[in-house]
Amino acid sequence: MPHLVILYTPNLDPAAGMSALCRTLADAMLQVHDEAGKQAFPTGGTRVLAYPAAHYAVADGQGDYGFIYMNLRMGTGRSDAVKQRAGDAILAAARTHLAPLFDQAPLGLTVQVDESPGQVYDGKHSTLHPLFNKA
Repeated sequence: MPHLVILYTPNLDPAAGMSALCRTLADAMLQVHDEAGKQAFPTGGTRVLAYPAAHYAVADGQGDYGFIYMNLRMGTGRSDAVKQRAGDAILAAARTHLAPLFDQAPLGLTVQVDESPGQVYDGKHSTLHPLFNKA
């Protein structure tokens, strides 16, 4: 973790640049630091995944409305200030990337940050982390 999952209306695909948005958001997450100046999210554990909704209805259906929902899920242990900074960084990066779309058509964007308290199981296996944990 952290994982940022994006769910969006597929009518945004032609103009949204979702692959570039994913990279932009991952980079924004990697720039978030805690109070001690340490990177808040491990490079090898940062993931951004985007999925177009197979079926959707937005607002009154009278227009070609778009919607993007972003959910950042992270493990426990980060301060409220770090969670706020992460949400603000994701929202700012998304707004900048999507500015041309906001200028063209009605579009909604939601960013939600969740912490996974009370996990009963969190199994992991990765060869990614060692690539970035070299001292």
